[in-house]
Amino acid sequence: MPNPTAAMLVIGDEILSGRTRDANMHYLAGQLTERGIDLKEVRIVGDEAAEITGAAKVLSERYDHVFTSGGIGPTHDDITADCIAAAFDAPIDVRDDARALLADFYEKSGRELNAARLRMARIPDGAALIDNPVSVAPGFSLQNVHVMAGVPSVFKAMVASVLPTLTGGAPLLSETLRVVKGEGDIAGPLGVLAEQFDDLSFGSYPFQQDGIYGANLVVRGTDETRLNAAMDALRETFA
Repeated sequence: MPNPTAAMLVIGDEILSGRTRDANMHYLAGQLTERGIDLKEVRIVGDEAAEITGAAKVLSERYDHVFTSGGIGPTHDDITADCIAAAFDAPIDVRDDARALLADFYEKSGRELNAARLRMARIPDGAALIDNPVSVAPGFSLQNVHVMAGVPSVFKAMVASVLPTLTGGAPLLSETLRVVKGEGDIAGPLGVLAEQFDDLSFGSYPFQQDGIYGANLVVRGTDETRLNAAMDALRETFA
């Protein structure tokens, strides 16, 4: 049975402008791999409502899970919650359970739960809250879309809250063989092996170091026995 599939939707003008480097995709990919959920696509969109809503619709129909990153803070450009609600035609407003979390947090910290901060309690009807042990303001899951913060520390905490609730498949395993030959020399034999082990994924990643050309050959799959057999064949071919 194939593993569940996933996509990631990264939201924010700051990512597209180059002002902020996205670290969340790398983290999520690793966590999903360990869980046996195959990350198939990553999209980056700016802070434009139509783009966010449209991408969420398409990805949610195409994949088993969608993880969003960014746009759920207290400022005017944090529009992700409204866009996900629109994607599923769900009403959205300040919800009592989310408000209670924020009210308790800000009271203990001696700060005001003002109108801007209260925006972070706006949750679509029917959504389940995602716990945020770092800064309290929750994310949420609506159908198969999991909406999380863009701040890496908070994103990681929310991923840790969500993943145990999802059913995964067989974890993806990988092995690497370093070959000191150019890709032009290894492409033919590598293609033959990829056909022989068509249940596995073969990748070639070239490098140049101190005038030496070579490639790291990576084999991925969920069956350890097959993976080991493929690596033996690689070593024999490129010995």
